[in-house]
Amino acid sequence: MRTNRTSIEGVPHHEFLSTRRDFLLRGGAGFGSLALAGLLQEDAVAAQVPGALRFPARAKSVIFLFMEGGPSHLDLFDPKPLLNELAGQRIPESFGKVITAMGEEESPLLACKRKWAQHGQSGLWISDWFPHIATCADDLAVIRSCVSDGINHSAGVCQMNSGHIVGGRPSLGAWVNYGLGTENRDLPGFVVLKDNDKQPVNGPRNWGAGFMPASFQGTAFRTGEEPIPNLNTPSRINRDRQAGKLAFLDSLNRRHASFRGDQSELDARIRGYELAFRMQATAPEAVDLASEPDHIKALYGMEQKETAVFGRNCLLARRMVERGVRFVQLYSGTGSEWDAHAGIEANHGRLCRAVDQPIAGLLKDLKQRGLLDETLVLWGGEFGRTPMSEKGDGRDHNPTGFTMWMAGGGVKGGQVIGKTDELGLHAIEDRLHVHDLHATILRILGIDHTKLIYRHKGRPERIDLNEGEAYEKLLG
Repeated sequence: MRTNRTSIEGVPHHEFLSTRRDFLLRGGAGFGSLALAGLLQEDAVAAQVPGALRFPARAKSVIFLFMEGGPSHLDLFDPKPLLNELAGQRIPESFGKVITAMGEEESPLLACKRKWAQHGQSGLWISDWFPHIATCADDLAVIRSCVSDGINHSAGVCQMNSGHIVGGRPSLGAWVNYGLGTENRDLPGFVVLKDNDKQPVNGPRNWGAGFMPASFQGTAFRTGEEPIPNLNTPSRINRDRQAGKLAFLDSLNRRHASFRGDQSELDARIRGYELAFRMQATAPEAVDLASEPDHIKALYGMEQKETAVFGRNCLLARRMVERGVRFVQLYSGTGSEWDAHAGIEANHGRLCRAVDQPIAGLLKDLKQRGLLDETLVLWGGEFGRTPMSEKGDGRDHNPTGFTMWMAGGGVKGGQVIGKTDELGLHAIEDRLHVHDLHATILRILGIDHTKLIYRHKGRPERIDLNEGEAYEKLLG
């Protein structure tokens, strides 16, 4: 069957047909794949993993508020009176061996300068750095006993996003995209919003698809007034001309991809172009905040300089989940700005002011629209901070006991889960590892994390590396 004759398209036949087996394979599988590609693109990917959706879904979407760099639980959600009593002294030996990222475990304890109060009917303790979030206390399930394995930023951010301290695995958003598919074929299923032009530690791998097809990765929107650049077609090009151009490019891309089935990046690029074309009709309205009334913009703090950027991102997140986007991740302090090794008062003070009102506005807006019940909101960083001081007025990394919180999505609010020791160094009750957090998030979305499997090189892979358990106490 080998021949050197040239086809109508100008492509030598020998590039297509080398044996009779190749002819049958490409002829049979090729035509069927056209229909299959359309079906897979239209339907939720969950159809490919039917055993995973075995629980009633409490939430449809997730908004992950990620404070990159590691916020101090000791100064925000986990008050420790003993810390101030022993301030200036070294940590007692009874608290066990201490290992820190910067090797300053012998440094004296650093007092917390915050004022604490109980809020809501639940009496949840929240510091004065978060006065707006405090008004939402009864919606929060505060988890004081989180633990991770990453003592530095690269490993910590990687694990919080992908379940492993080493890069190369799919992100949590990619797993959700893979397991549930999208509810809106004209918008990405996984969106990332940053608060500045920097890249987070590990860069785009944080929202990557790892060994999954690249089409499951997140789509990063830009900061500022134009979240999606080059979205509008030039006025001189009508829609029919644009569609024809894209159809021609699609035919070239698919012909090229037909010989390179193991390269999912090209398939993702093709799907990306197709999505971009559909977004030209849908996305401008989705990201256009001009239609939002002034009182809503004020609720998010968009009229104030300190809160405008994160307020805009929080409002965009609400509009995304409102339109069926499954997973939205917001980065605060992009570039590890929460990493307060020194000057924690100035550092955390500035960052808390930037996110406090926008986050509270998001929770209240979701609630008044009836969206909080079907949207899981998650807050936290890659780890917490140590009770010991660093450089006199800062705190080091602490992955052995830190705080995250959840709200909405069927989670019972106004409760505290777990606890750390009297100095906030180690989680000692109801320890929740990152693997358990990921399993719980999937459980809230109706997914059995033990059944959501992707086979990579013959191995069944899961988000939790076969180690996590969903934590039922969080559910209402």
